[in-house]
Amino acid sequence: MKLSLVLIIYRSNSSIAKESSIFCENALKDKNIKSNSIESDFEKEQIENYFCNLISLPDLVIVLGGDGTVLKSANALVKYDIPLLCFNIGGNLGFLTQEKEFLYDKSFIEILEKEEYTIDFRNRLHCEVFSIKNYKKGKIIQSFDALNDFYFKSVEEDISPTNQIQIEIDNEKVNEYKGDGLIVSSSTGSTAYSMAAGGPIVHPSINAFVINPICPMSLASRPIIIPDTSKVIIRAVQKNKRKIKLWKDGIKCMTIKESDYCEINKLTKPCKMITFDKSISYYIKLIKKLEWKGDLSLKNNKSN
Repeated sequence: MKLSLVLIIYRSNSSIAKESSIFCENALKDKNIKSNSIESDFEKEQIENYFCNLISLPDLVIVLGGDGTVLKSANALVKYDIPLLCFNIGGNLGFLTQEKEFLYDKSFIEILEKEEYTIDFRNRLHCEVFSIKNYKKGKIIQSFDALNDFYFKSVEEDISPTNQIQIEIDNEKVNEYKGDGLIVSSSTGSTAYSMAAGGPIVHPSINAFVINPICPMSLASRPIIIPDTSKVIIRAVQKNKRKIKLWKDGIKCMTIKESDYCEINKLTKPCKMITFDKSISYYIKLIKKLEWKGDLSLKNNKSN
């Protein structure tokens, strides 16, 4: 990969991430590569304005932070076909990031130049919110994109978090979930909120959605894995007379009224994420992050 311009996004309110961004800028400068740095506490319009003032787009976006910083960056850059190289700086689990040693020993530049990496195409989710009265006209109220997941929970004003959600898959009514909510995740997002709610871990190369009820009141309500070519419709059950809140990647989006419904599909533009050939494998990452037994020779290796 030939690098002329790099955008660095670093985690806000993290002195370690800020220092790492300066280190990264200097490492790139030593190789005569231009770069710009911004904090992750940005509005989407700031990213668009930044790109508007450029003659050409960056060749690469380097993200310094945890998975939350990666998700915000990926969603803000959804319109642009720019690969992301993410390092776990000041974050927690870091399922979406490379080991920070590649940054601090400056080997990441040589790895990129020699193309000793692969680009993972991570499928995104797209959600369109409709109003039933406008359904025939096809008018969309709002639309959102997510890399990990969309989920539905009761609005904060409700005394009880219990809600009732109807789901349709490819125009066929499948179930009504009664409980604390419902998660629709991508394969990438299967190790996020869905996993915490008891959902399965799905390898990110598998083209699938995970539909996972949150604390269902019926033991018959189980997680289901479906093809990501499916069209998923989510509605609040009208007889329940309770609104539900739509979230994406941990961020509140909007309230879904009784007369609204959501249609979730795969977004046509995937997220390009760089994985170094020398990086640890997906399975070793699971072993280390989730503290599985795995290879006992890795037991004393605690590095990220």
